[in-house]
Amino acid sequence: MQKYGIGQPMRRIEDQRFLTGRGSYADDVVPEGALHGFVLRSPLAHARITSLDVEAARAAPGVALVLTGHEIRRAGLKPIPCMAEMKGPDGEDLITRPERWPLQTEAVRHIGDGVAFVVAGTLAQARDAAELVEVDYEPLPAVVEVDEALAEGAPQIWAEGPGNQVFAFQTGDAEAVRTAFARAAHVVEVDLVNNRVMPTPIEPRACVASYDPEADHLTLRFSGQAVHGLQQQLATRIFGIPKDKLRLIAPDVGGGFGMKNFMYPEWVLSLFAARELGRAVRWVAERSEDFVSDTQARDQRSRVALALDEEHRFLALRVESRANLGAYLSTNGPMIPTRPSAIVMGGCYRIPAIDFRVTGAFTNTVPTDAYRGAGRPEAAYIIERLVDRAAAELGVDPAELRRKNFIAPADMPYRTALGQTLDSAEFANTMALALEKADRAGFEVRREDARARGRLRGLGLASYYEATLGIPEEAAELRFEADGMVSMVVGTQSNGQGLETGFAQIVGEVLGLPPERVRLVQGDTALVPTGGGHGGSRSTQLGGSALFRASEAVREKARELAAEDLEVAAQDLAFEDGTFRVVGTDREVGLLDLAARHRPNGASVLDARAEYTRESFTFPNGCHVCEVEVDPETGSVEVVRYTVADDFGRVINPLLVEGQVHGGIAQGIGQAMLEWTVYEDGSGQLLTGSLMDYALPRATDMPWIDFHLNEVPATNNPLGVKGCGEAGCVGALPAFVNGVLDALRPLGVESIDMPITREKVWRLIDRRRAA
Repeated sequence: MQKYGIGQPMRRIEDQRFLTGRGSYADDVVPEGALHGFVLRSPLAHARITSLDVEAARAAPGVALVLTGHEIRRAGLKPIPCMAEMKGPDGEDLITRPERWPLQTEAVRHIGDGVAFVVAGTLAQARDAAELVEVDYEPLPAVVEVDEALAEGAPQIWAEGPGNQVFAFQTGDAEAVRTAFARAAHVVEVDLVNNRVMPTPIEPRACVASYDPEADHLTLRFSGQAVHGLQQQLATRIFGIPKDKLRLIAPDVGGGFGMKNFMYPEWVLSLFAARELGRAVRWVAERSEDFVSDTQARDQRSRVALALDEEHRFLALRVESRANLGAYLSTNGPMIPTRPSAIVMGGCYRIPAIDFRVTGAFTNTVPTDAYRGAGRPEAAYIIERLVDRAAAELGVDPAELRRKNFIAPADMPYRTALGQTLDSAEFANTMALALEKADRAGFEVRREDARARGRLRGLGLASYYEATLGIPEEAAELRFEADGMVSMVVGTQSNGQGLETGFAQIVGEVLGLPPERVRLVQGDTALVPTGGGHGGSRSTQLGGSALFRASEAVREKARELAAEDLEVAAQDLAFEDGTFRVVGTDREVGLLDLAARHRPNGASVLDARAEYTRESFTFPNGCHVCEVEVDPETGSVEVVRYTVADDFGRVINPLLVEGQVHGGIAQGIGQAMLEWTVYEDGSGQLLTGSLMDYALPRATDMPWIDFHLNEVPATNNPLGVKGCGEAGCVGALPAFVNGVLDALRPLGVESIDMPITREKVWRLIDRRRAA
């Protein structure tokens, strides 16, 4: 093992910068003479715009520009695109795609929809001027729930979408499923709600746009996660300019969880205003503004059923879901409830036939898109709730039912009913490890102790696998700089995962370089030529593999160069800790010394670039065991014990991995216990519009997490990694809910929907007692 290499629990390099206040975020960038932008947003969820007068605002003190949608359209800009693809059997587009403009001119369709953009010398001036904009609205009926939107006679949000339907998606073998259900000995059915959540990163969205008139060049510094993809959309799909006329820079990002991957109206408005004025324009959201403009997530209702034979083996799975897409289609919005869920639908089990259907709907709510897990938590929640319900109805041990139906290592590579090929996993061994560490054998004693204290104790189990998704190719360069540092130029992007450290360890493994001699270059289209950015836990599998190959190329070039300098054959050299040594002598030369000596035309001959395209997805998997106590007098739920065993393939840095799992579990428990985006029926007003109303988990809501690894290397990438960034969230949702249901089952409770709030639990218990 290299001193600085793979597998070591090295502390994060970047934390020193963050903890000492030396991070650089979008809001930290304040160019001299910069103007400030403010979006005037609709107070109504659905209304026609009957008149819009901005002349008083344009005459207000300090105002430099007031934009409406009319100016945007007259300038020749195009609508914000939805990039999701869903093709029918004849190649037809299955997605209804009404135009989404950065500012609305005819109608508003959700609370917070933009109608004007005011740019002034100060933010206060822009706010004051926005109050002078006169907008007359004709209110229209609003619909916020997906089932109501799809019901006959519902208010129509788009003429282009009759019945408010966005798409109808189906995959799998419906006839095989019908046949299996017809011959099944047991059928288990459950109605499930996957509640809408707000991603809520610690750093709100922000940007600074600038324009160089001499070069006719735009620059956008912003809090985002996918600079190359957004550069392509902004330049070619919206502004109609060459890509090289637009530079995107994402400095340090204070969390994103997928939400900052997408195109937002404020990026377009700020760039347009900067070009019009020839001055930098800043836009920074407040939290309440984020709550009505950032993409939201989940919001699905499902009717699901599992067919089993006489021996309790799974025969078929049927899933019918309705997904709330919001008022507009976000960048990947229609894709999230469909393909990513389909990739992992059915979970860790041998299920011969699956019929998976999703109907997408428009509503008068903020658009939805990817959030940590992006479709895979929804799929895991479906199958793990079903398996636990089946165990309860059949009177069998939920762990044994899982074990009987797990895909076995001997089955690998295993092709699922929906066409994915799993290359490596030990589902039964990983579950056994989790149950052992959770002391499941001693649970009944703890349950009796809780009962003696007037508490209800439950143990929830969830086995899962997910998939690492995102753009399938990546490139990486190693550049030996004149200052003695080595730049890792990678097209992925960190927003808190610790990539500076993990990538340094990959380079350290191959080249023996200490972490203080390498630096990560990312998030800048002028410095990094290509990239797939963040998304789908892809960074290590793709960016790490490309970096690994680039490191190998450097090592081989350096070996030949060292042999030439030391006047020996290359095979006579040993390489260790960044130094080539002539075997049996004290003659040596360091890698960095070689790079410094050989710099024709200023660049080192050791510089190397490599590309990597994935062969297939990787499949992180694991088992969560969540132990809860319920106070029947108050309805409060406390997580008293939480155990995880995960298979992430070969682990680059156990500390980074554990931190990612902790964060994912916190977001999973947050959704399952507390978080709920609530719109008022009829008006469409957002009732959870601040952190006083939208309940994020606090430290006191989180348990100590007992974390363990069962490393089964992936076979389809050179590092053997599987990804870990979203896995904690995937397993946490069903584990927590199954634990609560186990606690409440003695009262006859069979189902409960997220979020499992105190009030909901108390009312449920109260009704059971009354009955």
